[in-house]
Amino acid sequence: MTARSTSAPRTGAPSASPGAAPALPQSIDETLDLLKRGSYVADRSLATVLFLALKMGRPLLLEGEAGVGKTEIAKVLAETLGRNLIRLQCYEGLDVAAAVYEWNYAAQMIAIRLAEAGGAVDRESLAEGIFSERYLTKRPLLKALEPDLRGAPVLLIDELDRTDEAFEAFLLEVLSDFQVTVPELGTIRAPAAPIVIVTSNRTREIHDALKRRCLYHWVDYPDAARELAILKAKAPDAPERLTREIVAFVQRLRRTDLFKVPGVAESIDWATALTELDAVGLDPQGVTDTLGVLLKYQDDIVKMQGGEAKAILDEVRAGR
Repeated sequence: MTARSTSAPRTGAPSASPGAAPALPQSIDETLDLLKRGSYVADRSLATVLFLALKMGRPLLLEGEAGVGKTEIAKVLAETLGRNLIRLQCYEGLDVAAAVYEWNYAAQMIAIRLAEAGGAVDRESLAEGIFSERYLTKRPLLKALEPDLRGAPVLLIDELDRTDEAFEAFLLEVLSDFQVTVPELGTIRAPAAPIVIVTSNRTREIHDALKRRCLYHWVDYPDAARELAILKAKAPDAPERLTREIVAFVQRLRRTDLFKVPGVAESIDWATALTELDAVGLDPQGVTDTLGVLLKYQDDIVKMQGGEAKAILDEVRAGR
């Protein structure tokens, strides 16, 4: 068996055909502007590591709590760079057949039956025929290694911590050399390294061997100023007073002992929901009625439905 294409570059950013897609950013400031064009408000540390990942052609591992915007980074990159977004959503029990490829056994059996019905069968030729790309069902990881006129795609490996260590070990070849091995076809290599974003909610630790193949960044909850900018970008129809009060309330709520504090995604949803209800600011009844938008666990909602939500709202109004 022979390799189907040349090795992916180990250094340097992926390239696209001339005029096919916007150029990769050439500085940290350009990276910030790129994210801003996709309505993603990033701090400089995130823009720095993202710029380096693009420049060096290295995967980027993003860890952080759910709802802080890790997945959104891949979506924004695909949108602003004009690349295809290929998403592998991880889950417990994910295997090669679901992530990389599998053979279309039904079509292969039909081909075998037709060949047998036609008379003399050259078994070697038949085997080569049925184990060809025609009968190969490509899954996200294999699709991400294919050439694309618009440039190498953005590969999002989302919530890697949900898989087991065996699958994580399988990824080492993909993230090191941007290739996979199909026993019947040989080694398939990407002509240009995809832009790889790996996310983890840190429900378990990712193995050091995989981390060494990636650049790393912890995506934290934003401070008040950045969260205000995010809400203005993502929920522009919300009144100014409502937006500021939501930010202050959520920032204070994150210091409360809850099972799961709200992320930025919940802040955006809350701003959108309250705007749909024609709210111009927060009030005790409105907060109580919409806690299910902000909090996702019943124990947390019950805790806030007492006097705590009102106490936090009083602090917000007092400017504390």
